[in-house]
Amino acid sequence: MATLLEIENLKTQFFTSAGTVRAVDGISYTVDEGETVALVGESGCGKSVSALSILRLIPWPPGKIVEGHIRFAGRDLLTLDDDEIRNVRGKDISMVFQEPMTSLNPVLSIEQQLTETLTTHFPVSPEEAKKRALELLDMVGIAEPERRLKQYPHHFSGGMRQRVMIAMALACQPKLIIADEPTTALDVTIQAQILELMKDLTKRLGVALIIITHNLGVVARYADRVNVMYAGKIIEEGTAADIYHRPQHPYTLALLKSVPRMDRPRQAKLDPVEGQPPDLTMLDDGCPFRPRCRYRVDRCNEAFPPLESVGGNHLSACWEKAVLKQAIKEVS
Repeated sequence: MATLLEIENLKTQFFTSAGTVRAVDGISYTVDEGETVALVGESGCGKSVSALSILRLIPWPPGKIVEGHIRFAGRDLLTLDDDEIRNVRGKDISMVFQEPMTSLNPVLSIEQQLTETLTTHFPVSPEEAKKRALELLDMVGIAEPERRLKQYPHHFSGGMRQRVMIAMALACQPKLIIADEPTTALDVTIQAQILELMKDLTKRLGVALIIITHNLGVVARYADRVNVMYAGKIIEEGTAADIYHRPQHPYTLALLKSVPRMDRPRQAKLDPVEGQPPDLTMLDDGCPFRPRCRYRVDRCNEAFPPLESVGGNHLSACWEKAVLKQAIKEVS
C-alpha cells in the first residue's frame, strides 16, 4: 500500500509563563492508505496535540509547530497557506473530536452542521446536500434520519452525538480520519458499537484511520500498527501483535501489566505504573521515563535512546532492551 501520511521530526511547543512546553518532541511515523494506526499513552503525553498539528489547529499564542514535516498525499501541509489548509480540513482529512457535546454547535440543527461541510467544499445545491446528510445518518445507524435532521444536539444521547460526528467526518469522503478518544465519554456497550461502526466504515470505504486512545483493549482489536507515546515522544512502534506479545519498552510493559486480565486469578493484584508523568517544561537530555522505570541504568540519565529496530519493523527507544527479556515473559 502507498504511504498516505508521513510525519517527520514533528515538534510542537507551547510558550507559557511557566516555560516552554515540549508537547510533541520530534515524532516520526507514517500511515498507509486504508490503514488503522493507533497513538497510545497516558493523558498529557502529546497524542491530541500531534493530531491537531496535522490539521494545523494549534492555537497561536501560545502554541506553535516549530519544526518538522507533515506530508499528506505528497504535499507538505506545513507549507500551505490558510486557504489551502482550509480546503484540506474536512475534505481530505477529517477529525472526530474527543467530546461530541462540545464539538457540535448547540444552536444549529443537525442538518445545518452536516450540510455545512458539503456546501463549503463542493458546488452542491441545498437539496443535494440534504440528500447526502440523510444518507450519512442512515450510514452511521441513526433511525428516522428525516426527523433527526431537524433536531439539535441536546436531543441526542452521547452515543448518537458521536455517530453524528462520524457522519460529519465522512461527509466529503476523506482519505484520512483522525479519531481523538472517540469513546471516552461513552459507556462500555456504546463504546463497542461506535468502534465497530468506525472499523466497518473505514474498511468498507477504504479510509485510513488514526485512532488516539489510552485504552489498550481498543488497540488490540482495531489497530494495524501502534505508536506508544510518552512525554511527547514515540518510545515504541510496531504491529498490535508486537506491542501485546513482544513489548520492548519498560513503559509499554508497565501499561500492559496494569490492565486486568481474564486469564489471571481474581485475587491477583494489578501492577500500576508508579509515579506521575513528567513536567514537559522541565525535560532534560535523559530518558523522560527513567524516574518511573524499574530497569533504569546510569546511561538513562545522559541521553534519550534512539528509536531503533528490535526486529523487522518493531522499534523501541530503550538502552536496556536485553534486561526486558525476562520481564516480557511475565505478560506473555
